[in-house]
Amino acid sequence: MAMPRLQQRYQDEVLPALKKEFGYQNVMQVPKIEKVVLNIGMGEALTNAKSLDAAAGDLTAIAGQKPVFTKAKKSIANFKLREGNTIGVTVTLRQERMWSFLDRLMNIALPRLRDFRGINPDAFDGHGNYSLGLREQLLFPEIHYEKIDKVRGMAVTIVTSAKTDEESRRLLTLLGMPFRK
Repeated sequence: MAMPRLQQRYQDEVLPALKKEFGYQNVMQVPKIEKVVLNIGMGEALTNAKSLDAAAGDLTAIAGQKPVFTKAKKSIANFKLREGNTIGVTVTLRQERMWSFLDRLMNIALPRLRDFRGINPDAFDGHGNYSLGLREQLLFPEIHYEKIDKVRGMAVTIVTSAKTDEESRRLLTLLGMPFRK
């Protein structure tokens, strides 16, 4: 199987550029993307159990692998939430699936956003990981408009091996992440 386009770009262009820019002695010191986590949290799952299956179907189509159902860790009376209730779906992508998802996210999904001027360059967590929220699953070409019952948002977290946000931001910029200027 051929190497995903973005992974090829990482090895050919991004890795040498980062090594030179930050003065790394060893290739293993250069930051890389370790995994991408997609998550759909659903409060409505408490009243409508079918919505969870629809969200899982959407996530399966987008990610190319079956998601895991997440359960509540605590009970919260105000939200009518009990510990152990299923309240979301999540999927962790690594290797080829991760690279192809990031390619689709950067080059197809994000540019389809209305009035898109770039994503927030400051959404790093202090440890080199980047999170962004998408308001609708329709951005992805795998989702068919006729088949969705409800527009759902999702959280995308890109976990990198970078020690600082600056290194991580540079890594994602070189890969082609469309940050707002």
